[in-house]
Amino acid sequence: MKLPTLPPRAGARRVAGVSAIFTASITIVTFSLALFAVPVSGANCPSDCVAYPYLDTLRQFPRDFLWMGPAMLLIVGYTVLITALHAAALGTERIYSQIALSFALISATVLLADYFIQLSVVPVSLSNDEMLGLPLLIQYNPHGVFLVLEELGYLVMSLSFLFIGLAIPAQSRLARAVRWIFIIAFGLVLVSFVGVSMLHGLERLDRFEVLAISIDWLTLIVNGTMLGLLYGRPVEPKPRLASA
Repeated sequence: MKLPTLPPRAGARRVAGVSAIFTASITIVTFSLALFAVPVSGANCPSDCVAYPYLDTLRQFPRDFLWMGPAMLLIVGYTVLITALHAAALGTERIYSQIALSFALISATVLLADYFIQLSVVPVSLSNDEMLGLPLLIQYNPHGVFLVLEELGYLVMSLSFLFIGLAIPAQSRLARAVRWIFIIAFGLVLVSFVGVSMLHGLERLDRFEVLAISIDWLTLIVNGTMLGLLYGRPVEPKPRLASA
């Protein structure tokens, strides 16, 4: 008698679909909140810019920090998504998905630590006049630790995009689109880094950071939505013969 069985890795596909939609949704929220955090320093500051040591910035709290909470959820969703895509990968594609997962974990560790430290250390230190060493951590310092860790985190995230793109089988028009968007996103981030570095050297300020964040977040929004459609589709169970 024929018994219906679910295809291999159906659970991973289901998790990938749900986490993709979650990641796309929370990225939209994060992006929207970040747009309200008008730069008060760096290359993109429009006017009335804050100068070093950036200690007169407590007035920017909490407006300029609101996006960091959703950004941490974004990073968690992205990590779950890459993990699920790795679990759903088949055959030789798993080597690419494993590399993508490795880069995703590095990116997530860097960015989660960066955002958690910024939220937990900077505002309370400013409010208590604990200023020693603080300028290096403040997000408004274009040569500071916060911004450089963001650059590293989103550069490594784009590397995970490259390899997860290579791991997605181009079995449909939608899958091919997802694959190429991931690969092109990596190329854009890499070109941005090389271009900004060639033009400005170590004085990148926040130029590359803004480009990398914008490219990576837009990629998560677009491909998160398409992966939700791709992996949200029900897979017909394939019957197999089994003894009664």
